[in-house]
Amino acid sequence: MKLGIIGLPGAGKTTVFEALTGEFSDAGGKTESRLGTIRVPDPRIDRLSEIYQPRKTIYAQVEYFLPGKSARTKESGKEDTSWTPVRDADALIHVIRNFTLFGLEAPNPAADFRTLDQELILMDLAQAEKRLERMDVEAHKAKKPDPEERELLEECHRALDAETPLRRLPDLAFAHKLRGYAFFSAKPMLVLFNNADEDDALPADDPVFAAEDRMIIRGKLEHELAQMSGDEAAELLTEFDISAAATDRVVKGSYRLLGLISFFTVGEDEVRAWTIKRGTVAVDAAEVIHSDIKKGFIRAEVVSYDDFMEAGSMAAAKKKGTFRLEGKTYEVQDGDIINFRFNV
Repeated sequence: MKLGIIGLPGAGKTTVFEALTGEFSDAGGKTESRLGTIRVPDPRIDRLSEIYQPRKTIYAQVEYFLPGKSARTKESGKEDTSWTPVRDADALIHVIRNFTLFGLEAPNPAADFRTLDQELILMDLAQAEKRLERMDVEAHKAKKPDPEERELLEECHRALDAETPLRRLPDLAFAHKLRGYAFFSAKPMLVLFNNADEDDALPADDPVFAAEDRMIIRGKLEHELAQMSGDEAAELLTEFDISAAATDRVVKGSYRLLGLISFFTVGEDEVRAWTIKRGTVAVDAAEVIHSDIKKGFIRAEVVSYDDFMEAGSMAAAKKKGTFRLEGKTYEVQDGDIINFRFNV
């Protein structure tokens, strides 16, 4: 899972990126893009590792991508090349300034959100127009464009021209024939308000945020927290009444945004978390581990994490009847512990 961190200048994107990833840099003037990989905190994996004492413990991972400082459109609808890697992101984290700072105007989260969201829309509109124009040229040649793709693109164009981000139209945003376009405004978005140290409240409601997934982060405070030892961090969390560090909260928000869950495989060799979309069936979850397991799928041996912990062992779970055999179409649940039987 990869999330692109975007926002207007002065929003605190670098501070947020470093608070989330723990990767710090003194070179504030650098314009290079940055990529940070963190492991997804999961106390269930910690507990399973204590029980199995495996040779390896592997957590799920999240990548946060911070575009270079020039990554904004130079002219409306014209994409700066620094934006290109953002197209690969599964979702966007839109950091919005909600703190006062000397030399800057008072924060206006709604206006800032509209400004950057319109840039995303304009870049998508330019891309859709360019492709439609090419299709018109192709229509007069031997190569005829795909009529379904054209219809979808025209629908995108109408929505974007009406200043509607494509994420508002999920059936269109996730249409199979549009995947290659990787439209910016089609990506799920988490709006992250960057607050002052003492401010733990969302900004005043505005209709522009009505359909958005929103969270706050006290970026400067969390940046300091990320550089502290465990005891110091715990003390600061208590002092500022923070229930969980930003990494935990934003990762959970990212999972929720993308509809992701985790299942586990366990054993003496390895305890591991695997990330899948909610609603994934067993045979497709098997493919996440290896394509051969999907090809030779026989059955899935399943016990939920809670049932396993209540039973105390796999053998006890079998005796209690909470250890189950499931087929290809079983919908994997968050926290399932699974052993796949297969033959190739």
